[in-house]
Amino acid sequence: MNDRVPPDVRPALAVPSAAGGNRVVIVTGMSGAGKTLALKVLEDLGWEAVDNLPLSLVASLVRPGDGVPRPLAIGVDIRTRDFGVEPVLSEIDRLMAESDLDVRLLFLDCDDDALCRRYTETRRRHPLAADRPLLDGIRHERALVSPLRARADVVIDTTDQPPARFKRVLAGHFGLESDRGLLVFVTSFAYRNGLPREADLVFDARFLANPHYVAELRPLSGRDAAVADYVAADPAFADFMDSVTRLLEPLLPRFAAEGKSYLTIAIGCTGGRHRSVAIAERIAGWLKDRGGRVELRHRELDEGGSG
Repeated sequence: MNDRVPPDVRPALAVPSAAGGNRVVIVTGMSGAGKTLALKVLEDLGWEAVDNLPLSLVASLVRPGDGVPRPLAIGVDIRTRDFGVEPVLSEIDRLMAESDLDVRLLFLDCDDDALCRRYTETRRRHPLAADRPLLDGIRHERALVSPLRARADVVIDTTDQPPARFKRVLAGHFGLESDRGLLVFVTSFAYRNGLPREADLVFDARFLANPHYVAELRPLSGRDAAVADYVAADPAFADFMDSVTRLLEPLLPRFAAEGKSYLTIAIGCTGGRHRSVAIAERIAGWLKDRGGRVELRHRELDEGGSG
């Protein structure tokens, strides 16, 4: 493994932020994707949350030059009075023109099948499906709000996000601690179950020797020392880890400097149980050794994957 650390890696991971009271986030996205929960989480994080505020009143809530006494989260979607994509974008541009404000646009997304399931389970009516099938209403809304998704500073897909993980993601992006830094989320996964939707960087470990084919290692996981040692003994392992850390060393400070507060690194193998887990553990440890803020998850471990 490459243990060279550029002298600027640690300080660069700290992201200077605007004063807490000068932060504004516009929360929007697909109906049913989690806006209400997001606003509640932001309230718990110390934000003042206002939902479905008519766009015509935003200017009086955030007056030029006044800033805001607390960080402010404003929920806006197609149910908002006088909603329109162009008016929303114009309001964001107006806010961004204020030099004392740090303005972000958060877009919450979710795939059509999951949205249909959520509306069916809760027996709620989609706001655009009063006189049409539910899926038609969802697709119509997606077409309407697509420019907001394209403009968003942060997009969170909630399709496979349990509430606890959703809260951690929001805290990573919008936590108010005074010494914020880049939060790196490391996850292992199985390719046969699909890539993690939230992944920013993906590494494929399927070229390494597979412990699944060693009888005594098969029931274990990459968290076990015997499996980790087997994976590390592959002749290609050292070069792979060296390449990964050489890539991450310059990228992490650049992500932080550009204002990115939450980064997901995903490592995959066939079943998400052995190789990807061992490597995710190693990468998470490498990041922690360098003072990074790290969370680690193994997506498939409880599902009996092989690989």
